[in-house]
Amino acid sequence: MVKRYLEVTPLEKVPEVLAASFALRPVTVRVPLPEAVGRVTAAPLFARFSQPEVHLAAMDGIAVRAGETLGADEQHPLTLSHAVRVNTGNVLPEGYDAVIMIEEVWQEGERYTIRKPVSPWQHVRPVGEDIGVTEMVVPSRHRIRAHEVGALAAFGIRDVEVLTVRAGIVPTGSELVPFGQDPGPGQVVESNSLLAAAFLEVLGARCTRYPRVPDDPPLIRDALDRAVRENDLAIVSAGSSAGTRDYTATVIGEAGEVLFHGVAMKPGKPVILGRVQGKPVIGLPGYPLSALTVLREIAAPLLGLWGLPLPEEERLTARVTRSIASEPGTTEFVLAAVARVGDRWVAEPLSRGAGVQMAAVRANAYLRIDPAAEGVEAGSPVTARLMVPRAEAEQALLLTGSHDPSLDHLADLVRPRVDLHAASSGSLAGLLALGRGECHAAPTHLLGPDGSYNTWYLERYLPGTGVDLVCVAGREQGVVSRDGLGLADLPSHRFVNRQKGSGTRMLLDHLLAERGISPSSILGYHREMTTHLAVALAVKSGEADCGICVYSAAKALGLAFVPIGQERYELAIRREQMPDARIRALVAAIRSPVFRDRLAAMGGYDTTLTGVQRGLP
Repeated sequence: MVKRYLEVTPLEKVPEVLAASFALRPVTVRVPLPEAVGRVTAAPLFARFSQPEVHLAAMDGIAVRAGETLGADEQHPLTLSHAVRVNTGNVLPEGYDAVIMIEEVWQEGERYTIRKPVSPWQHVRPVGEDIGVTEMVVPSRHRIRAHEVGALAAFGIRDVEVLTVRAGIVPTGSELVPFGQDPGPGQVVESNSLLAAAFLEVLGARCTRYPRVPDDPPLIRDALDRAVRENDLAIVSAGSSAGTRDYTATVIGEAGEVLFHGVAMKPGKPVILGRVQGKPVIGLPGYPLSALTVLREIAAPLLGLWGLPLPEEERLTARVTRSIASEPGTTEFVLAAVARVGDRWVAEPLSRGAGVQMAAVRANAYLRIDPAAEGVEAGSPVTARLMVPRAEAEQALLLTGSHDPSLDHLADLVRPRVDLHAASSGSLAGLLALGRGECHAAPTHLLGPDGSYNTWYLERYLPGTGVDLVCVAGREQGVVSRDGLGLADLPSHRFVNRQKGSGTRMLLDHLLAERGISPSSILGYHREMTTHLAVALAVKSGEADCGICVYSAAKALGLAFVPIGQERYELAIRREQMPDARIRALVAAIRSPVFRDRLAAMGGYDTTLTGVQRGLP
């Protein structure tokens, strides 16, 4: 029997379901002060003693009785009959109420002479100057910061009662292998419980990750019973969809009740919310981006109802670089790379596949598309919710255009001053994005009809625009295969191509036309990949017999490579952007000896022109 979602709950109704279904009383635990950083106080913290506890000298000098200094001036110096030498931080001797700096004292043996009076408590730190006993140090619902630990210790606080939620996470799936073990064919490393624990613990929860459970309903039920018994919240990872081995909803229903199975959001639609023994149970989808969305949109608000304060997202308005289609009635979340180009922010949408974990690694923001919308048109303003501090987003540098493995090394070399994001859209699409002001630089390698690289296309598509070209390297393109295939062999083998508009695709079409080979004769000509490594991986895995990529990608996977030509791989940069500190850092990295060494180690690059800059009129 095919499983189907009985009813999909709108995302905006989830908070009221959470609030109405659970009596979430705050859970507290007492922890030693050194372990309290990042935790949230359950009650106010009060000083157990004053700081300082006694009067202290605030200067190096002499402790005096202020009344005995009256009348001292330049014409009438006064030699004191009562004075005690003190240093900064010394306890003020009993009976004394002021300190005179040593620089203003004339000393002869044990005799001290002064030439001006002092007022009571001058240069003295009185009892409780910093804080007095019983004064509040921090209020309740306060997240303790690292620098506050020293003050709390100084004020006599040794342990802290903090808010928490005990979360038990049960990973399920026969195909999973534990973290730390390499997966075999058809297996994957169990990572969602690590994701969930890391996400929830930042918010103040304390998580227990239970051993993996195979796809066996009685075993899943036993693990769920234990997680519910030992925790305030149970999370069952994977098994929430409608596959033949997805048992989570059934197990929750047998142990308690399913409040909803399916939420109108994407990714994360298969999420389950149940109640077992009065406690919430979340069925987490197996795809990582789905799991992340559920944790952020459902688990985090649940912790907020328990009293854990949730961090506020910083938002900014950006112009989206590409159109995004969205299903009406579904709230869709799209990961993005946002960057400030000139005086405005742009948002480059990233891959939307629920199982594509690198999109979350590369993203510094995400977009929310409301269920009433049918998507977002390219160039429209969108609200970007930052996943990093704004200062880090300000350092983002967006490259849109041709892919090359060397960009990863440039991203490493410009850190931490610059956060480089590269969008693989193809050379021509990159130049068009550069013309619209939607990226900082466009990696390109377009062979023009006149035999030149890049300049012919810039003059055609960006006429009148001042553009500089900075050479990354000359690079070798060729046919990648397991068996040493060349261009002439393409019609008789399974092929995988690059996307339309990419320089690699244009080079291939040019060479095929020269040799009279029709693209229609090549099986797989229309199957497109967006990166050189993706082409090499398709060949390595046996999905294709051959493809076109750069030598460094073939070398990285140990594949045969037959060269078909060398091209000039450059960054096109609008001239007005060249003074930008981020651009200067990028160009400096390209010209660095370290980058040349890395290109040499990767193989297939000619560094003769690396770093050379040329301008178009």
